Amino acid sequence: MASAGRDGSPGKRRKGAPAQQPRTKKTHRKGSSKPNADVGKIRLNNARPARHQVAPEQVSGNGPEFVADGVRLQKVLAQAGVASRRGAEEMIAAGRVKVDGKVVTEQGLRINPDTAIIHVDDARVIMDETKQYLAFNKPKGWQSTMADDQGRPCVGDVVAERVMAGQRLFHVGRLDADTEGLLLLTNDGELAHRLMHPSFEVPKTYLATLKGEVPRGIARHLREGIELEDGPVKVDKFTVIEVHEGQSLVRITLHEGRNRIVRRMMDEVGFPVTKLVRTHVGTVALGEQRPGSLRVLGNDEVGGLYKAVGL
Repeated sequence: MASAGRDGSPGKRRKGAPAQQPRTKKTHRKGSSKPNADVGKIRLNNARPARHQVAPEQVSGNGPEFVADGVRLQKVLAQAGVASRRGAEEMIAAGRVKVDGKVVTEQGLRINPDTAIIHVDDARVIMDETKQYLAFNKPKGWQSTMADDQGRPCVGDVVAERVMAGQRLFHVGRLDADTEGLLLLTNDGELAHRLMHPSFEVPKTYLATLKGEVPRGIARHLREGIELEDGPVKVDKFTVIEVHEGQSLVRITLHEGRNRIVRRMMDEVGFPVTKLVRTHVGTVALGEQRPGSLRVLGNDEVGGLYKAVGL
């Protein structure tokens, strides 16, 4: 071993002593499976696959599976209209984004937008561009059908051009001819089924003008439930907005979907409906939409419907 001089400089090596070999970093054998590239928490193996071996298409990380040659998550969110890319990155960093049920907080991860199920703030992000979601303000006297053999105005009249262009649309539930207001149309069969099925208890809200001045105790009575010829029914909410000159304006929320249920319920308690407008289905509101008009639902509205039925 070399000795140091008094001034700290290396001394001369003793005669016959072996020379020190410079230290070198250990290298991995070719084909070693030890990872050598990091992408967030996902480890990628850069080794070439053996002959006749198919390279894996997906790599599993700490959460859902991400497609190595897919589209970056923030780009997918931006293309879906959720936010700008910068805004999407902030959402991801804040833990507001889920892919296939798992929270993602890392940037740059790639997914398959055709198969991934994405939620932002627990609301579903719709990636299938073939799906259509529309809101129609049905006027009084219109039929909730796609065609009418008696020539009466119907829902199908307002979407005739879309149907001729190849869009297969259907209405979600029905409103009787005398009832006005919000009617949803879509070609998303699973969502439509869940919105109509009573087990998912999607609330519908109506503004009803009643004949007679309703007493204060009627709200409690309707919340507790009443008996109709086809079974019991109760409201989720009943609010008296105005009572004036022998009429009452009330807001009714319930998740029942039986035929003419609001009218039959109010007949049963002695306050017939003279005008009925549906204003909400779940979180989707009619707002200021004019009668007879059609509009495309926004991403947040569609996401709210998906959330309401557990999709």
